[in-house]
Amino acid sequence: MVPSETLQYVGIVQLLLHFSWKWVGLIAIDSQAGEGFLRTMEKMLSENGICLAFIERAPLKNQADTMASTLHKFSSDSSVLLDAKTNVIVVYGEIPTIVWVATGIWLTSQTVSEYLEQSSIGKVWITTAQIDFTFIDVQRSWEIEMFHGALSFALHSDMIPGFQTFANIRKPSWAKEDGFLKHFWENVFECVFLNANRSTESDEICTGEETLESVPATVFELSMIGHSYSIYNAVYALAHALQNMYSSTSINTVMGNDNTLASLQVKPWQLHRFLQRIVFNNSAGDEIMLNDHGELAGGFDIMNLVTFPNNSYVRIKVGMLDPHSSPGKELTIHEDTIEWHKSLTQVPPLSVCNDPCKPGYSRKKKEGKAFCCYDCASCPDGKISNQDDMEDCVACPEDHYPNSNQNQCISKTPHFLSFEEPLGIAFVSLGLSFSALTALVLGIFIKHRDTPIVKANNRSLSYILLVSLLLCFLCPLLFIGQPHQVTCLLRQTAFGIIFSVAVSSVLSKTVTVVMVFMASKPGNMFQKWVGKRLAHSVVLSGSLVQVGICAIWMWSSPPFPDLDMHSLTEEIILECNEGSLTMFCCVLGYMGFLATISFIVAFLARKLPDSFNEAKFITFSMLIFCSVWLSFVPAYLSTRGKDTVAVEIFSILASSAGLLGCIFLPKCYIIILRPELNNRGQLVRSNR
Repeated sequence: MVPSETLQYVGIVQLLLHFSWKWVGLIAIDSQAGEGFLRTMEKMLSENGICLAFIERAPLKNQADTMASTLHKFSSDSSVLLDAKTNVIVVYGEIPTIVWVATGIWLTSQTVSEYLEQSSIGKVWITTAQIDFTFIDVQRSWEIEMFHGALSFALHSDMIPGFQTFANIRKPSWAKEDGFLKHFWENVFECVFLNANRSTESDEICTGEETLESVPATVFELSMIGHSYSIYNAVYALAHALQNMYSSTSINTVMGNDNTLASLQVKPWQLHRFLQRIVFNNSAGDEIMLNDHGELAGGFDIMNLVTFPNNSYVRIKVGMLDPHSSPGKELTIHEDTIEWHKSLTQVPPLSVCNDPCKPGYSRKKKEGKAFCCYDCASCPDGKISNQDDMEDCVACPEDHYPNSNQNQCISKTPHFLSFEEPLGIAFVSLGLSFSALTALVLGIFIKHRDTPIVKANNRSLSYILLVSLLLCFLCPLLFIGQPHQVTCLLRQTAFGIIFSVAVSSVLSKTVTVVMVFMASKPGNMFQKWVGKRLAHSVVLSGSLVQVGICAIWMWSSPPFPDLDMHSLTEEIILECNEGSLTMFCCVLGYMGFLATISFIVAFLARKLPDSFNEAKFITFSMLIFCSVWLSFVPAYLSTRGKDTVAVEIFSILASSAGLLGCIFLPKCYIIILRPELNNRGQLVRSNR
């Protein structure tokens, strides 16, 4: 007539989990049932992340010879039982078990009263359905207030009509032969009935008119508790089973000759099949149903013990345990109706081995301690914990990064060289300014195209070089702004091809100087090579090789827009992935090869005595060009994001400006400021 005890174990675990109580003590009766309870609970608690602060075993009976050992045990274990961290204690057993606990605490309080006052009063006691708080023998020796706020599993009960009235009017004089009632009366009211064999000098006389309503609940509960309700239902279940047996067709096999119910000679085993699957409504209106095994298909009530100064108490229903609910949801608890112990500083109280780790920290196991006892370690770089007591820190998504407290992920901001920022504005301004200057120089050369200084050393090469430099100064515009598919495809290829044209033009000028000097000697075989055909062939061949390299690059592994999530902590780098680093190196390498050849040839031809000799200016310009791009390589490899783009833009502008300044500005100076020097005679004289 009581629900399965396994359901009660499940309810205890769910109750602990509901309030996040992870550090609890267990007190169980020292019996086979108690050992079974401890084995089962240890396993279930461990599986649900709950640790045991201590385990105590209470004796079967609270006998006088055990009081001394009880006092010694509580005194020696008081630091464990009354540990301030262990705010929740589960008690399993019977009525003597809670008596043992209460007596031990009361006896201990005589020696550790100060510690008891500060610690044990604020405990949350969780008791099983077998335990009651009616202690006739010892309740007057201590106050039940220590159990105020206790949560107990109780067999479901209801108010039976007429029961309290029946209990109130019950008097010992009604059953003079009922020895139990008289004995009960004497214990409850601490009096004795007049008897010739008993002394009454020091005892109060029982009148028999005392009322049970005046008795504290710790002595006698006037309402029907779960145990009594189960007995009540058991009697009715038996009555219904007998009724069903009487109504069955097989009744004649168990009845006597007179065929009456009074003549039934029923054996207990004969009622089994009638008790199975029995369903009826009792007088309280509750449906009582037994399953196929003859077990009550019911749950438990969760009761809250509320005590009063007169050492009485009431039990208030604050929840229930329903076996018919889905797994994991059997427990229903109304937390707002629970009255907790008055000395608790926090409700619901905490019951943990140590304070939970705050966000930004994770658990770190303490060697040799239970898994509920741990240290708190700050999260490593790149990880966060955004909840209390997290087992491990978690990494932020790739597009987020941890804040300074490592308890929140923040979105990374896009990182690229934009037109709006100062560095972008500066590069755009420089590029456009140099472009305008180059266009001005080109205009000057076109206007004065028939003067000796412009015609010297192939003016068409000068035009080609100036146009390529003009485009070189505009190349940085492809590198600034958010990368897109088109800009990623164009920026390196356009830069590589245009610079190859420019350097090829410089190389062609240098070769032209050498060829003119060689051809100036009578009968030299190089005379037939001097002319525009040679100059244009050098430019065209030098440029086509670079065009071929870029075409292979675009066909095999073209550049594409990419996101670099990892190089910068707080930003996402929006960049152009070069696709093939090898091909990018080939483009730069070929450009460097052309520049090196130009530098060597110009250096060797710098002192040739000829009026057309530009080798000195070309040598210095190529020295600047090679220095810039040699510095570019380590700077490019050691930077990330917009800094890498800025390094390449600076190299483009600086090398282009070096070519423009060293080759063309001296000529512009003569054309504009010293026109008297712009004649063949002056040029020949100056070279000599």
